[in-house]
Amino acid sequence: MSDKELRTKSDKQSIDQFIQQVRKLPRQGDGEQGRLIFALDATASREATWDQACHLQSELFLATRDLGGLAIQLCYYRGFGEFKATGFVTETGQLLNLMNGVSCLGGHTQISRVLAHALKETRAKAVKAVVFIGDCCEEPVDKLCHTAGELGMLRTPVFMFHEGADAHARAVFQQVSKLSGGAYAPFDRNSPQVLKDLMAAVAVYASGGARALQDFSSRSSPEVKRLTKQIR
Repeated sequence: MSDKELRTKSDKQSIDQFIQQVRKLPRQGDGEQGRLIFALDATASREATWDQACHLQSELFLATRDLGGLAIQLCYYRGFGEFKATGFVTETGQLLNLMNGVSCLGGHTQISRVLAHALKETRAKAVKAVVFIGDCCEEPVDKLCHTAGELGMLRTPVFMFHEGADAHARAVFQQVSKLSGGAYAPFDRNSPQVLKDLMAAVAVYASGGARALQDFSSRSSPEVKRLTKQIR
């Protein structure tokens, strides 16, 4: 089997496992427009994937246009302690403009600030989901897990999308997602379809809940359809 075939098989398994985890989450049923925080590591190592995410961000809105839409806030960290959070936007052009205005700068991770910010936002008004895209973790694990647990109590799941193969980051991201009630999924920057499907899946969940995700799966990619058959 070629390397490409192995990677494709791994990608399908990642999507299947992730969607299965999301399908088990509590249904969102209040009929309100979903609020989602889209958080990214903007340190130097993330430049290529930031560009990729810019191209794919429209999936967050397109996947939910028939579900009442989605309001998305962009969060990122970079450089020497810089952390930014925008207002919530409801159109793909607005989000793209915000992302295009950001350049990646070297620095340490600030995942704790992402989670603390999400906690503050959801206490003010419910945030249906948090998406985080990163490749490493350079922070104390206990603090991250504590805040993730608080988010879990408030029913704000964190979906950790992990680029690369850093074992420590994988372990931390899995704990954060589990404690918050979210899910973890690895991806490869050379397989943008995986990230596209993951982003769309969370957007659908944030906007319409588990039932909406099931409907989305029925008309989505072969990988997602295969998963749906497995869990019926």
